[in-house]
Order: sequence, then structure tokens, then C-alpha cells
Amino acid sequence: MSIETTDDAAAHREAGPRPGQLQRGLGLLDATMIVVGSMIGSGIFITSAESTRLVGAPGWLLAAWALAGLLTITGALCCAELAAMMPRAGGQYVFLREAYGPALGFLFGWSLFLVIQTGTIAAVAVAFARFTGVLWPWVAADNYLVAPVRLSADYAVSLSTEQLTAVSLILLLTYTNTRGLRLGRLIQNAFTFTKTAALAGLILVGLLVGWNAGSAAYTSAWWDSWANGWNPQAAQPGLAATGGLALAMLLGRAMTGPLFAQSAWNNVTFTGSEIRDPGRNLPRSLLVGCAVVVGLYLLANLAYVVTLPLEVMQQPGKSIATATMQAALGPAGTVLMAAFIMVSTFGCNNGLILAGARVNYAMACDRLFFGRVARLNSRHVPAVALAVQGVWASLLTLPRTVTTDAAGRATYGNVYNQLLEYIIPADLVFYVLMVGAVVVLRHKRPAAPRPYRTPGYPLVPAVYVLLATLLTLDLVYLARLTSGLGFLLVLTGLPVYYLWRRGAGKRI
Repeated sequence: MSIETTDDAAAHREAGPRPGQLQRGLGLLDATMIVVGSMIGSGIFITSAESTRLVGAPGWLLAAWALAGLLTITGALCCAELAAMMPRAGGQYVFLREAYGPALGFLFGWSLFLVIQTGTIAAVAVAFARFTGVLWPWVAADNYLVAPVRLSADYAVSLSTEQLTAVSLILLLTYTNTRGLRLGRLIQNAFTFTKTAALAGLILVGLLVGWNAGSAAYTSAWWDSWANGWNPQAAQPGLAATGGLALAMLLGRAMTGPLFAQSAWNNVTFTGSEIRDPGRNLPRSLLVGCAVVVGLYLLANLAYVVTLPLEVMQQPGKSIATATMQAALGPAGTVLMAAFIMVSTFGCNNGLILAGARVNYAMACDRLFFGRVARLNSRHVPAVALAVQGVWASLLTLPRTVTTDAAGRATYGNVYNQLLEYIIPADLVFYVLMVGAVVVLRHKRPAAPRPYRTPGYPLVPAVYVLLATLLTLDLVYLARLTSGLGFLLVLTGLPVYYLWRRGAGKRI
């Protein structure tokens, strides 16, 4: 089968699907469901606990989510211009390639495949499995089918029933997406509607039933973290800063969870070649989807604040949403929340799997990935790209980190969580470069058709670039080792890129 470049495929986009071409089968509703469904996963139900611990006051928790929301909205306003201008498979990969050259585009696609997309798929699948264990205790992290095998002092591999459930979910959704865009779209729409309703239900329960005088909203200082017993050196051991500077720096780190929870809004651009009337539908889906999710997330955090005491909100390792439902509804709240999160993570992973494979496909079309990945099956979907992504994401669920306490007892964690922590600052850099691509392409291609233009240009891109750059510098300063390793992971793509450029990729 012949292989088209992404530009060749774009040239035929109005002619209808032919063998070897993607099919424009997604409308405005479908595209919006990909945005909403890819964003709402497990993050909103979990990450606020760590953010609250870092900033120590309910007002600053809401500020962290609001600032993350501002980044999401301004980023979407800019990304919409690029998506409408270049509605092609690969989305952000194509934008970066066209603005800065193929090497930078490849580094983004490589990082996405190596850990950003596949690691997120693995993380969401394990979250699904973890809450499945609430309903079926047989599914547990320590119920081993293959006991941990130590690879070194810090790493091991294992297969627990929780890991098996996560792998099964990834492979199931990978398979269903190879059966055609229509089935993937139906799953996405159904589960996104359901989990959005579930999130709205959590908000209503918290605001109408859970609201009480013993909550953080009434018993804690909204903005004076020190009055709540907060200490910046306890929140971030080794932090040299004090006073307002320390709070500002930790506010930046507290945005990590909210940004992770709001990430993947750009995934709809990966399916640009499959969206009908993309000049209209891509911008609208991005803006409507992001606005809906940011609004729901702010309301959910308000529900946490008016339902739970501050000390409960700060408990590590527990679902803050589950605690909210327990406080409002009693033991039944635990079961309901587990079911909600299972639905949410199932739908989220479907969107991540559907969209992520399109980047690998676009890279292969440009002869920068395995040649077979550029092939479509008889249902006009990149089945090989889906399979490669699914296998790698499944493998990422198997390695475990090893922590040994003073008594010699080993505790096992998930290595992909560590990888995601490494990559977050680098991922922010790619987002900054994408927003900067709006400015670059306005100068490089001033006459190119732009069905949608970023409102408030150049102020809106400037706001995003400024906030994201400050946040990246903050994270690099507070977590030098993990940030440095993240950038090294990205840079491993350089020798791979030059290998493929020399023709090795075309022979595989």
C-alpha cells in the first residue's frame, strides 16, 4: 500500500474517503465530546488533595484551578486558529512541524508516544482498575498473578489483578477503535455524556447536600495559609523562600494537578483529518469543550471546600471526591463515586486512545516512524498505529518503583507516574511552542487561509506564553532532578529522528 504524507492526505480531504485515506466522520458534537471526554478522567477526583496540601487554604486551591483554567482557555483560543488553518491528522505535531521544522515536530510526537500519551493512557487505566477494586475486591494492587521481580534496588516488574484489569481495558478500547471511527465515536459520546452528568451530580450533592458549617469554607482562613497551620518548608522540604514568595512558588506547583486534570484538550486536533467542516467545527469544539470542563472543575472544587474540613481535604493518597460523597451520603457515596470514576476513566481512555494513534500515523506518513504505522485498515482507521500505541501503553503498566522503609519493607509504586512527573515541564514547553506557532505562522504565512483567528491577538498568546513560562521555570526550580530527566527523555528523540531521516525508518 502506498504511503501519503500528511500534506498529500490534506490535499484530498474533500474528495471523500478512498482506500488509504482517513474518513471525515466526526461532527461538531463528536469533536466536542472528544475534548470533554479526554479532559475529564481521574484528575478532578484526586489531585485537589495534593494541591490543598501545597497551598494550605481553600481560596488558594480555587486560585490554582482558576489559573490552570486560564491557561487552558487562552491555549485553546490560540490552538483553534492553528487547527482551523491545518485540519490534518497529527494536530499539534503538524503545527510544530510547519512552524519550526520537522525535528521539533518529531520531538513532540516522540515524547507523546514515549510517555505523555501512552503514560496517561496507562495512568487512567490503572485508576479505572483501582476503583473497580472498590466494587470487586479481587482487583487489587497487591493481589499478584506474578509477584514483583526486582530489576534493581529502585525498580521491579509485576502483574497484579489491578494491572491485568488496566491492560485489559487498554487492549479492549484499542480493539474497538480498530473497528472503525463510528464505533469509537459512539463509545466516546455515550461515556462522555454519562460522566459529565456524574460530575454534575457530584457538584450538586456537594453544594446542596454536603454543605455544612464544619467545612473548610467556614472553619479555615480562605487566604491566610499560615493561620491554617501551613508551613511552606513542610509543604516543600528544602524550600529556601519564605513569605509571599514561597506561597507564590508553591501555588505554581499546586497547579500541576489541575493542569494534568485539564490536559489532553488538544487531542481533538490529532483527529483533524476526520472532522467535517473543520474550519468551523474544530474551533467551536475546542472553545465549548474547554469552557464546559473548566467551569465544572471550579464548581467541583467549590463543592469539596463547602463539604470537607481542610485537614480531610489534605489527606494524601485518597480520592477527595470520594470523601465528599461519603460526607454527604454516607457509605453509599463510596460505591457511587467508584462507579462514577470507572465511567469517567473508561470514556477518557477511549478518547486518548482514539486521538493519540493519529499522531503516530501522521509521523509515519512523513516517514518519521515505522512505515507500517502509516497504513489504514479497510475501515479507514490507523489500526497498526492503534496497536503499537496499545502495546506500549500496556507495557507501561507493568514496571513498578520500589521504596524500602527502615524495617526493610518494600512498597511498590507505578513507574509511569514518575515518568509523567518528569515530563510535565517539557510538555508545558511544547504547549508554549504551539501557542507561539500562531505568531510564527502569522509572519511566515500571512496570506494562508485562516477560517478562525485568535481573538485578542497578540495579547491572548502573550498571556499564555508568560504564565506558562513562569510556571515552567517554577517547576524546574522546585524539582530540578525530575525536570532535568524529563528534558533528557525528550532529547532522546534527537538521535532517533536523525536515524529515521537517514532512511532506517522507511525500511522497517
